[in-house]
Amino acid sequence: MNGKDAQGVAPEAPAAAPRRVGAPVRMQGPQARHGTLKDLSRPGRGAWSFPALDVPEAPVPAEHARQDRPGIPEVAERDLVSHYTRLSQLNYGVDTGVYPLGSCSMKYNPKIAETVQALPGFQRLHPRQPDHTTQGALELLWRLERALCEITGMSRATLQPPAGACGELTGLLVMRAFHTKAGDPRKKIAIPDSAHGTNPASVRLAGYEALHIPSDGRGLVDLSALEKLVDEDVAGLMLTNPNTLGLFEEEIEAVTEVIHRVGGLVYYDGANLNAILGRCRPGDMGFDIVHINTHKTFATPHGGGGPGAGPVGVIEGLVPLLPYPRVEHDEGTGEFRLESDYPDSIGRMHGFLGNFGVLVRAYAYVFLHGREGLKEVAERSVLNANYLARRVKEKFPLAYPDGPPMHEFVATARLLKEETGIRAMDVAKRVIDLGYHPSTVYFPLVVEEAMMVEPTETESRETLDALADALLRAHQEAHEDPHLLHEAPVTTPVRRLDEARAARHLKLTW
Repeated sequence: MNGKDAQGVAPEAPAAAPRRVGAPVRMQGPQARHGTLKDLSRPGRGAWSFPALDVPEAPVPAEHARQDRPGIPEVAERDLVSHYTRLSQLNYGVDTGVYPLGSCSMKYNPKIAETVQALPGFQRLHPRQPDHTTQGALELLWRLERALCEITGMSRATLQPPAGACGELTGLLVMRAFHTKAGDPRKKIAIPDSAHGTNPASVRLAGYEALHIPSDGRGLVDLSALEKLVDEDVAGLMLTNPNTLGLFEEEIEAVTEVIHRVGGLVYYDGANLNAILGRCRPGDMGFDIVHINTHKTFATPHGGGGPGAGPVGVIEGLVPLLPYPRVEHDEGTGEFRLESDYPDSIGRMHGFLGNFGVLVRAYAYVFLHGREGLKEVAERSVLNANYLARRVKEKFPLAYPDGPPMHEFVATARLLKEETGIRAMDVAKRVIDLGYHPSTVYFPLVVEEAMMVEPTETESRETLDALADALLRAHQEAHEDPHLLHEAPVTTPVRRLDEARAARHLKLTW
């Protein structure tokens, strides 16, 4: 009836549907089915039958033979599939919802990259195959290296390091080799007070002492303090830009000049490279060494201990020091080969060429986006962070409001704590009940009750609005029912843990 009732009156518009919650983690399935595979084990059950032996049988030497049966669970295939599917439903991941962990860049991982790395020609390679049988793989690595160098402004790169922290160590060992070769071994590495926790750890592993540089009132490197603290015993500076507070170091060229003036090198921590793709390059800012977290910037798998990839690029004068083997290209024959004859190299940092499957994913991401696509990645990451910051900053003020944040922002729950006793950790736990993974909290350490938020470019405006609503709701609940936040989370398989006790009394074995 053209949208009207029998009396010809148009019905009232339905009330707007409440904004949906995120993807809450809940207990799934009958309680009786919970437990480990050992609890499901029944004698005689099995999920697979091994094929007939097609090689000569070889007995196990007596000294290596077991004296009793291994305690492997005996579980039917149906129960095995059900068990792991149920466990997957208890988890929150990048395919489930937004992961706004500041400093960690937990992006959605494109499935096309997963498809590419699973191609038989890549997945079934053996690392000891002769070069002439792996030309496609070697060419991929060669092209990826050059793309990463173009993105960062470096001359050559190693793809060996299996993670960002190993990339840091690799860069610092290159720095140490540079000074040692010049007959000028040094003792200190300058790092800002807002640095990533891995920076001082890497400094110690490389045999240096950490020299902490304070931030100024804007959250940037205090240039005058840097000039006073740096001397000719400083081997270099570790820095990321935008920095760990999510702010762009406006005086970056002056900062790098201070270090170069005393003969030091400047190292770029690639944690925040996502914010500047296609806009500016570390090499053009004056950095000499750059590590790249492919799991952060180029959306390869991240978390759970790996695998990862942390390529390291260097300027021309440092190229001879890079780890071996390296992929070289003979322009005459067009062939690619692995080369290890580099007398000044710091040696190997990982077996073979690193985590090849992760590098294939990174290659797919880089070349599917292209130059303009990567630039858009940076622009959208900055836009999303600023939009979300604007939505919540009235209740959760920015720690450093003078300058606009880049791809992430650091807010503070200090005022909320003073008003209600509710801390950043309580807000984080309540956000879990509301269906979202919380942001990073209590980092950087220079911000009281820090909430570090990075939505990345892969989240839609609808998701950002829903996350903002959850944060604002938690803020309101802190005033109305603080006990609710102290108890959170209450909907998860495991309630709130005593994290301080867990850190002080480590139990690393079952």
